Formats: sequence, C-alpha cells, structure tokens
Amino acid sequence: MSTPPPLFSPTRHAAQRDRMATQPAEADFLAPIIAEALLDRLSMVTRDFSRILLIGAHDAALVANLRGIGGELTILEAGPRLALNVGALIGEVDAIDLPFASFDLILWPGGLDTVNDVPGALVRLRALLAPDGLLLGAFVGDGSLPRQRRAVMSDGVRSIARLHPQIDLAAMGNLLQRTGFTLPVVDVDALTVRYGDWFALVRDLRAAGLASRLSPAPPPLTREEAARIVAAFAAQADPDGRVAETFRVIYFNGWAPHPDQPRPAKRGSAAASLADALKPKG
Repeated sequence: MSTPPPLFSPTRHAAQRDRMATQPAEADFLAPIIAEALLDRLSMVTRDFSRILLIGAHDAALVANLRGIGGELTILEAGPRLALNVGALIGEVDAIDLPFASFDLILWPGGLDTVNDVPGALVRLRALLAPDGLLLGAFVGDGSLPRQRRAVMSDGVRSIARLHPQIDLAAMGNLLQRTGFTLPVVDVDALTVRYGDWFALVRDLRAAGLASRLSPAPPPLTREEAARIVAAFAAQADPDGRVAETFRVIYFNGWAPHPDQPRPAKRGSAAASLADALKPKG
C-alpha cells in the first residue's frame, strides 16, 4: 500500500518562513498579539524555566524577551535563512530529534495547524519536556477567515483545495489528552480586522506566514477567478466599504506528568450528590 502524499509541503513552508526574514517586523500584526498573550499566561506560572525551546524564530521581540528571562534558549525554525539570523536549529516540529526531557518550557506561537502529523508532533514535544514541564502555544483555528472562505468558494472559481483545514477548541483539548499532557487548558480569542479589499487581507496572511502550504500547490488563479473573489469579498463589506474579517486564535497549554500535580477526583468519590445540591431550599 502506497503512502499518501503529505497534506502540507515542507518545502513551501520553509520558503514562506524565509520570506518572513526579509520583511519589516511590523508587517506581521499577529505575532506581537500572540506573543503578548503567551507571555501574559507565562507570567501567571509561579516557577522558573531554565531550559526553553521556542518553535519559530520570526518574532525578534519574543526571542529577546525569552533570552531576558535567563536560562538556556533553544530555537527551532523551518526556514534556513530565518534560522541563520538567530542561530536556530533547522527542522519541522513533527520530525524534531532532540534528547528526551531536555526542556522545562516549550513555546509554540503559531504553526500547529499546518503540521502534517499533529499528534506525532505533540508526542515528540511531550517527550522533550522534563517532568512537570510546560507546553504553551497558539494557532489560528477553526472559524477563522469566514469571509475569505466564502469568497474563495464563490461561483466561477474552481472548486479545488485552496484553504487549510482548521482545528477547533474541542479537538485541541482531546489532542493534548491523547498525547499524554496533563492539566490541559484551551481557550480562544477572536480578533476582528477590517480590510478595504481582499488584497490587503492576502498581504497580511503572507506576512504572518499563513499563506497556503497545501501539497501539491493548487494552480494559480486566473485573472477572472481573482476578480470574482475580489468582488465576492467586497460584497460582504459594512456600510463604510470595509470588510470585517475574523481571526480565531486558539491558545493551549499542557504539562508533562509529575507525581506532585493535582489530579481529578475519582469517579463516584463525591460526598454529596448533584441532585441534592440542586433541590430547592426552603
């Protein structure tokens, strides 16, 4: 039986990441938003992390912040040029090969949704964490870019795969549990960005490394197809002529197991029944 081709192209991924090395820092509006949210979550954890793995070298401010924390920072980056800029290891997350229990903290600010083997990547990261180590990350998840998706599926545009599948909140929680993480937490933050036209959205997606990585690459849009997408996107505009597009950023964290971590009570061990608690008082 032949092995099915990968859904996402590592070659296209590396090229997209390297293009990010040539753009101004302010071009990617999502990176600082995600970085701030992850650092806020990290600040609420009352422990020190002396060995940190950062997946992705595109956010120089985040790299500087993590280096300021102290300890040893290792960076994994898929783009060779981008990796060279900061002295990062080059590779894909679902093929990472580092010693087990090497890190106390792994930060992954985007990209889980375009990994070919998501469970495999999470299993590898779980193995890289020392006991009671923390995985903390984010990605653009299910329900994002609804107007873009609607426009691309408009009449007159070939019905071929152009948009990535998306991971939802429940699926992410299940993935963390299935891959051996404890105390998983998953939440979502919806960001609304208003665009004057479809091309402005495309520029933002490319700047954030969110352009298509599907394999094989779909054939380029014809001029007529592009015009239909532009018109379908514009037709969803508010009265002021701008289109409100949504990015649903899913944040997640999970811990490597440790005996001292709190555990859920055993089923049936409650001292009082829910039925009794809900009875009217009087």
